[in-house]
Amino acid sequence: MKKYIAEVIGTMVLVFMGCGSAMVLGCDPDGGHLAVALAFGLSIVAMAYVIGSVSGCHINPAVSLGALLDKRITVVEFCGYFIAQVIGAIIGAAKLFAFVKVFGLEDLTGGFGSNGILQGTVWTGLGIEIILTFIFVLLILGVTADKSKGAVAGIVIGLTLTFVHIVGIPITGTSVNPARSIGPAIFAGGQALIDLWVFIVGPFIGAALAALVYQIFKCKCGCDKEKSESKEENAVEEEA
Repeated sequence: MKKYIAEVIGTMVLVFMGCGSAMVLGCDPDGGHLAVALAFGLSIVAMAYVIGSVSGCHINPAVSLGALLDKRITVVEFCGYFIAQVIGAIIGAAKLFAFVKVFGLEDLTGGFGSNGILQGTVWTGLGIEIILTFIFVLLILGVTADKSKGAVAGIVIGLTLTFVHIVGIPITGTSVNPARSIGPAIFAGGQALIDLWVFIVGPFIGAALAALVYQIFKCKCGCDKEKSESKEENAVEEEA
């Protein structure tokens, strides 16, 4: 239960800080764009060192899907993570909604930082979300596989989330995280809800592809290791 509570808190912080920064700063290239990207990335860094040892700090259903396909968590755990992450995202978005509607905060995005198709068609949005999530989840699977990298993994993951946001913000606002999209869309309604499927399907496809490619990498490394060990054993036998 602790890991699910951790995921609720982590996802709430990600949505509140990331989408909140978009609301108050805007996402224009003159400053808001980079600041929002950093807000999402730094939220991951902060939460990784707070809840990483508790839940692994997925705070993203796409990351949890990658972990499931890599056999790091079970189907039951994946469902628990997914539910917890969506709840956390809704809580985070509800806080932003309250600041706008109750306390009069100006929302420069007009939709509580929700995602949308800002350039091109829905297929453009779907494609960019697949590619960016693929990069993000593949990096996470790789950097978290080696426990010795645990001390720097949070920083690497946070920086990766930052650079995928730099590319994706002008196109879709960058999701790469179904929960992050679901929370704000519920309160924004309208087009944000209509386009929501893009930000659920795209990240899940990207995560599945990342898990597939990572399995190929693992197989290649495993085969190379076995060949190396076999050569060493043969050399020892020959010397004997």
